[in-house]
Amino acid sequence: MTANSTTALQPAPGAPPASSDFLTDVIAGLSSEPRTLLCKYFYDERGAALFQKICELPEYYITRTEIDILDRHRAEIAAHLGPQINLIGLGTGSGTKTRILIDALEKPAVYIPVDISEKQLRKSTARFHKIFPDLEILPVCADYLQPVALPSPSRKATRNVVYFPGSTIGNFGPDEATEFLRRIANVCRHDGALLIGVDLRKDRDVIEAAYNDTAGITAQFNLNLLARANRELGADFDLQHWLHRAIYNSDVGRVEMYLISQIDQAVHIGDYTFGFRSDEKIVTELSYKYAPEGFAGLARKAGFEFQKIWTDDARLFGVFYFTST
Repeated sequence: MTANSTTALQPAPGAPPASSDFLTDVIAGLSSEPRTLLCKYFYDERGAALFQKICELPEYYITRTEIDILDRHRAEIAAHLGPQINLIGLGTGSGTKTRILIDALEKPAVYIPVDISEKQLRKSTARFHKIFPDLEILPVCADYLQPVALPSPSRKATRNVVYFPGSTIGNFGPDEATEFLRRIANVCRHDGALLIGVDLRKDRDVIEAAYNDTAGITAQFNLNLLARANRELGADFDLQHWLHRAIYNSDVGRVEMYLISQIDQAVHIGDYTFGFRSDEKIVTELSYKYAPEGFAGLARKAGFEFQKIWTDDARLFGVFYFTST
């Protein structure tokens, strides 16, 4: 990206842009079969705070493992990414991982964090301005699943590098993931790069424990979707009659997270009434896990060339480095 350019994360050709309207998405999701609530709505202020607690849980290996990989391999990762890059962070949250990365980079030119949580983005940007006073930081508060126009930096960078941590790519189905990676490849341009965190396939018990913690924080996080609908949309979900559950479907390699109705009940949202049978599910998250060669093949279809993977000793998680072709 140069100082005179604007780049956008555009939707796949022919696909409608994702709606940013919470009410519209909730009505559409609860009217669908199976019933769904989009996981991007987890992250209101309370949801973001609960997720930070999840990241500290002993069962939730994902965040600490990714941080450990970045910390142990920071010099090698930085060498691959190169000097004076334009680093575009998608959904980087509080910025803990990104700080490790930027600390190791040689004279990064620009950092553009894109995040849906405005409060978290403001806090992390202010912190980064203090830690990296010479770095140009251009925050963008947006849902990166929608078309997002990225700002034009004043400094010229050697290449565009997109950083997508946290295994968020797992929330896409394989076909959707390929299309999203194609859009990222357009942002990277020729000779750009992608650094992406991916949760790897492993023992069912390890995966299911991470999404069903004994402290019940993930249950609170999941139920907060209903509480948010009550707060913001005037819905009347009775949280006492809903149960959190997550299972690992090994046939397709994904975690399926649900909210399950405990009784026959009706929920009202504006002029809409939704009837739920006892044991009926609302799908709130699908999280795909990948074998390294499987994810490398998926990224290749999107226009990336696999270069390197860094993992922990137990191969729970992988940080992949791709170059754009």
